Amino acid sequence: MQTLFINIKELLQVREHPLEKVSGDAMKHLPKIDHAYLLIEDQIIADFGPMKNCPTLPNAHIIDASDRVILPTWVDSHTHIVYAGNRIQEFVDRINGLTYEEIASRGGGILQSAKKLNETSEDELYEQSKVRLLEIMQQGTGAVEIKSGYGLTVEGELKMLRVIKRLKANYPAAIRATFLGAHAFPTEFKENHAGYIQLLIEDILPKIAAENLADYIDAFLETGYFSIEETQLIMEAGKQYGLIPKIHVNQFTAFGGIKACIEKGALTVDHLEIVTEEDILALQNSETMPVALPSCSYFISIPYTPARQLIDSGLPLALASDYNPGTTPSGNMNFVVATACIKMKMTPEEAINAATINGAYAMGISATHGSITKGKRANIIVTQPVTNYYQIPYAFGTNLIEKVMIEGQFI
Repeated sequence: MQTLFINIKELLQVREHPLEKVSGDAMKHLPKIDHAYLLIEDQIIADFGPMKNCPTLPNAHIIDASDRVILPTWVDSHTHIVYAGNRIQEFVDRINGLTYEEIASRGGGILQSAKKLNETSEDELYEQSKVRLLEIMQQGTGAVEIKSGYGLTVEGELKMLRVIKRLKANYPAAIRATFLGAHAFPTEFKENHAGYIQLLIEDILPKIAAENLADYIDAFLETGYFSIEETQLIMEAGKQYGLIPKIHVNQFTAFGGIKACIEKGALTVDHLEIVTEEDILALQNSETMPVALPSCSYFISIPYTPARQLIDSGLPLALASDYNPGTTPSGNMNFVVATACIKMKMTPEEAINAATINGAYAMGISATHGSITKGKRANIIVTQPVTNYYQIPYAFGTNLIEKVMIEGQFI
């Protein structure tokens, strides 16, 4: 089946040749074609160009995209959308002055989510999670990484990963699974860190490998959570099973975690609200992608990732939502892009690059997603009539999406 979009006002993120990522000054350039056409054949981008070169295809389904912008769907490389219930009370607790650490110390936070998850059946967890997945797809996300980490038990973690596998089988969005058993120490292991790490490595990892449940491995490398040494053990164990590290780091403190992740071959380091010169130097000499999560900073009122410092140092940057019940109960990547522009002083070009082509790198799917390139998957956003693509971050509270196509089908 052929679908031909004609009279496109602006066709964004056009890359004639495959590109893994963009860094530094290159992030300021967002290649586009004005007054363009785009041809989709089945599930693949087949052709594109200026309207003067538009082919005549009498059997194609023609869609007039006058006054509309078309761009690749968002690639959200960091989420926790498989969870049970919510943490609404903590939202009010923070308004009343409690910090993230204070909420966690009294049994809230991740441990509260783990309690709810272990009380919820796999089928019910799937039903709750598929609603969130469909919502973010309708908001323009065509590829998403989903983490475990709210089980913190053998069965709880496996339950989460099995739900992610079911979502992957039943929905067209590209999904990658990350094992985040090292999200927090369960209460019974509070004084026995080595025992819990042994559980992760010796009991859970072999079962994950046997069922092919994960692509990546993660840990919350942070003061009060997992130390550098503990995280390194987990990264090494994951790599033994073919799981590439993608690590939470530098959310609240900086103590050499980024360098340690790079040394172990981490694909991404995520959060980075706190960044030192040593961190930037380490990243400049690596292939590791920094990932910023601006809607987390917005929701819990912590510093934003210093995007200008990172990009102006020649580094790449990806944007992701961090969708989770406690610190970012939203997976709306349109808001993420807008917040990056408004609060992190990224240009619209930089933010869109960060949420598409660099997001694809951060998920390990650069060959198939993240740009308008012949042969890549037919995953696109069609906007409402707009002035130009700057309106996407400018009108941050307005739904400007008219259509979303994933794998050649409208959602």
